[in-house]
Amino acid sequence: MIEIRPVRTRRERRRFLTFPWRIYRPRGDPDPLWVPPLIPERAKTIDPRRGPFFQRGEAELFMAWRGREPVGTICAGEDKAANRESGRDECIFGFFECVNDPAVAGALLDRVVQWGRARHLSSLAGPFNLDREDGYGVLVEGRERPPVLLCGHSPPYYRELIEGYGFRPARADNLAFAIPLRAGTPQRDRLARLAERIRSKGWVTIRTPDLSQWEREVDTVHGLLNQALAHLPDHRPWPRGAVEALLQPFARIADPELILFAEVEGRTVGWFPGVPNLNEVFIRVNGLRYPWDYLRLPANLRRRPRCLAIKSVLILPEYWGGGVALLLFDEMGRRAADRGYTWADLSLTSADNPYTPALAQRMGAEIYKRYRVYRMEL
Repeated sequence: MIEIRPVRTRRERRRFLTFPWRIYRPRGDPDPLWVPPLIPERAKTIDPRRGPFFQRGEAELFMAWRGREPVGTICAGEDKAANRESGRDECIFGFFECVNDPAVAGALLDRVVQWGRARHLSSLAGPFNLDREDGYGVLVEGRERPPVLLCGHSPPYYRELIEGYGFRPARADNLAFAIPLRAGTPQRDRLARLAERIRSKGWVTIRTPDLSQWEREVDTVHGLLNQALAHLPDHRPWPRGAVEALLQPFARIADPELILFAEVEGRTVGWFPGVPNLNEVFIRVNGLRYPWDYLRLPANLRRRPRCLAIKSVLILPEYWGGGVALLLFDEMGRRAADRGYTWADLSLTSADNPYTPALAQRMGAEIYKRYRVYRMEL
C-alpha cells in the first residue's frame, strides 16, 4: 500500500531533499550524468521563511511511502502573483522524483490534483521546482553529457509515468544548444565578418554591467525580459522580485566581462549573459550532502569550467533583424575563447520561439538536449 504524507518537520525535509540519491545513485548502478543539487540551496528553496517562491505564493511538499520505505517525492504550489498577472488559475508541481512504478507516480500526482482542486485551480503544469528557471521539465532527448547550470536531468521512465497519467505537452519542447567556441570554423569566420560590418557602422554599443548600480541593472533586465519574450504563447510577465532573486546568485560567480548589454542611442536593446558552468564542479561534490563533501569543494572550484552557460538571449523584437544579436554572439565568442572556454551552452529556449533557435543554428549551434513541460486540466 502506498501512503502519501506531507513533509513538515526538519527531519522530513532532509529526507525529502536527499531522496533523489535513491533514484540516481543506487548502489551498483549510479547515473553518471546526474548532477546532485546543492542541499543548502535546495533547503532554502523549500523553506517558507527563506524561499523566494513563498513571497509570491504557497506550496506544500509530499513524500510517498511503501511501508517504511520512501518511494517518491512531489511538491504542489500556486504562484499567486503569476496567476493574477496572467489571468490563469494554475497549480504547478515539481520536485517529482519517483521509483519506476505507475502506482507510486499516480498516488503522488493524485495528491497534487487534490491540492489544486481544493484551491479551485483549473489546471496543473510542471514539473517546476518552485522556480520556472531551475531544472524544469522532463528530459526527453540528450543523454550523452551532463546538464549545465539550471538544467535538469531525469530518468527515461519519468516521461512514461507523467504521460501515462494523462498529461500532455504544455508547449513546444525546450531546447539546449551547444556552440563550439574554437576559431576557424566556417560559421565562426562568417559570424566574425558580419559582426565586423556591424561594428564598423558604430550604431550598436556593447557594454558590461555596472554592479555599483545593481538596482538599475535589475530594472533593465526586468524590462527586457517582459518585452523581448512577450511574443511567446506561454509567456507570463516576470515580477521584478523574481528577476532579482534569479540574478542575485549569479552576481557572485559571473565574470562581468561576460555579461553583455547592447545599446542603441543610449537605450538598452539586448542582453546576453554568460556564466561559468559550475555543474562541472557540482557533479564532483555530491550536493554537499555530508560535511566531508565540503573538503572537495575548494580544489574543484579552482578548476575553470570548459563550458560557458548562456542562459538568456534577449533582444527587443524591433531589433531582431538589425544585427544586434550577431554582434553580441561574436563579442561573447571572442571573450569566452580568450578566457579558455571551449564551448558554450545556450539554454533553454522554446522550439516555437520564432527567433532564438534559428539564430543559434546560424551560429553553428546544435541541439543536444530537449526538455518537456506538461499540463492537464483539473
